[in-house]
Amino acid sequence: MVKKLNTPITENKRITLNVGDEVLITGTIYTARDAAHKNLVNAFENNENIPFDLLDQVIYYVGPTPAKTNQAIGSCGPTSSYRMDKFSPRLMDEGLNVMIGKGERTLELAKEVKKHKALYLVAIGGIGALLSKTVIKSEVIAYPELGAEAIRKLEVVDFPAIVAIDSKGNTIFK
Repeated sequence: MVKKLNTPITENKRITLNVGDEVLITGTIYTARDAAHKNLVNAFENNENIPFDLLDQVIYYVGPTPAKTNQAIGSCGPTSSYRMDKFSPRLMDEGLNVMIGKGERTLELAKEVKKHKALYLVAIGGIGALLSKTVIKSEVIAYPELGAEAIRKLEVVDFPAIVAIDSKGNTIFK
């Protein structure tokens, strides 16, 4: 049975999900890839403000293509998540609790997910054009100089994902 989630995704919601659960997310999610993650971590290390409050928010690892006419966003398939593993623990310390990407994460990252009662979700790669249909609004909110890797605020309706690491640290990859 598919579970519907509305953002922000609080701990009370996260702890009810298990590895393998299929979810549909509706609400605000943020995009960020490697360069944006590095900028966010640097901002925290320098006591600077970041462009949005991380608490209970969702970051989607994606660098979307430009939108065509009458589209909110272009193709927006997930990128490989392992590249964010060195940044994710710090972002979780600052309140991030849901990450969406593709592929396996390290065992250390799974321990951090458990520690923070967070979630790592996977979106299906290769269907970026279909995933873009769940995005009803897209707005660059930070680091426009990064182009496709700029941080975007997306409004999504029924964005599909699968729980790959649950709040108990269980992983789908074993």
